[in-house]
Amino acid sequence: MGIISSGFRGRRSENAALPPGQHETQDFPVLTAGPAPLIPADEWEFFITAEDGQRLSWSWDEFMALPQEEITQDIHCVTSWSKLGTTWRGVSVDTLFENVETTRDFATAHSFGGYTTNVPLWDLLGGKAWVAWEFDHEPLERAHGGPARLLVPHLYFWKSAKWVHGLELTDEDIPGFWESNGYHLHGNPWREERYS
Repeated sequence: MGIISSGFRGRRSENAALPPGQHETQDFPVLTAGPAPLIPADEWEFFITAEDGQRLSWSWDEFMALPQEEITQDIHCVTSWSKLGTTWRGVSVDTLFENVETTRDFATAHSFGGYTTNVPLWDLLGGKAWVAWEFDHEPLERAHGGPARLLVPHLYFWKSAKWVHGLELTDEDIPGFWESNGYHLHGNPWREERYS
């Protein structure tokens, strides 16, 4: 039996905020591909690597000194739950890219612990994604990706990599962990891009 099951396609909900096949939950389910790593703040780093060996990185203190944004967004898990109106705080990926020059179109998000997921750059920029460290006005719990996770709320939530460590820019859309195990390369919930 594979670890991926299909058959999530369902009827459109009467709630227009819910993508097809989704149901609303008030909980915040925890789904992970492995154990939750423990990352002390003094060992935390976020990096971006681009072509020509360009590498930018921020320590926790440097990251926290960047402009912070409060974000209210719906989130949608590929397993069919959606949580509406979630509140986060973090740094826009646009801010992190202010000094990055690149001609590349894709990124691989790397997490502490080895998890990866691929996201096109156009889904990370333009006010669409953040590195979030606060949820519901509290520091992000380790089980949910604390101290910081990628937040790409317009895609299925597996793209919002927990315990995010950095972004590696790439020429090609290279499948990450779940994408290599049958999940869709892109993951748009409104198109039900759940599986390849």
